[in-house]
Amino acid sequence: MDSEKVKAILDWPAPKCTFYVRSFHGLASFYRKLIRNLSEICAPLTECMKKGTFQWTAAAMKSFENLKKKVTEQPVLALPDFNKVFQVDCDASGAAIGAVLSQEGRPIAFFSEKLNEAKRKYSVYDQEFYAIVQALKKWRHYLLPKDFFLLTDHKALQYINSQGKLNKKHSKWVDFLQGYSFVLKHRSGKSNRVADALSRRTMLLNTFQSKLLVWNV
Repeated sequence: MDSEKVKAILDWPAPKCTFYVRSFHGLASFYRKLIRNLSEICAPLTECMKKGTFQWTAAAMKSFENLKKKVTEQPVLALPDFNKVFQVDCDASGAAIGAVLSQEGRPIAFFSEKLNEAKRKYSVYDQEFYAIVQALKKWRHYLLPKDFFLLTDHKALQYINSQGKLNKKHSKWVDFLQGYSFVLKHRSGKSNRVADALSRRTMLLNTFQSKLLVWNV
């Protein structure tokens, strides 16, 4: 597979607390049917999610690296079939955005982007809207020819095209979306685990980098 398509997963830093172990575990579990012996591979990670003092062991690290490899190789990742309908799932966490391009439940490519200081000040609505715009730009060559499904966990975005008054930023984004033909659907946060995990990956990386800075000082 093209390494650029799976970079968001392969660059995922090792979890530093139970919360981020669960986030990554949830992403991997979403493709449970496609990964052979997933429960066995995940066993060390499952131990890290138990109540009590968090301990990141050598076995957990091995399991983590193995899972990253399993999620980003065939048969989990599929090649695009332009005779089938594409689906784009998007999410924003406040610090980053994440998206997944898929067909029939099979991921084709992953994408995440760290938000700069200005974009972190966006409202939740604007961050989710920005995630959609960036995902469509990223996968323009897949999506422009035909109709596709666009999924987000922010319900207000279902009414993008029916808003009466738009500010300059929203007007620019809506104009960009006019070039695409899609059906926008709302997906609950609990169902949007993969895109959500990708957006939160940067939160973990930021936390880790902050700790390194404190230690160096």
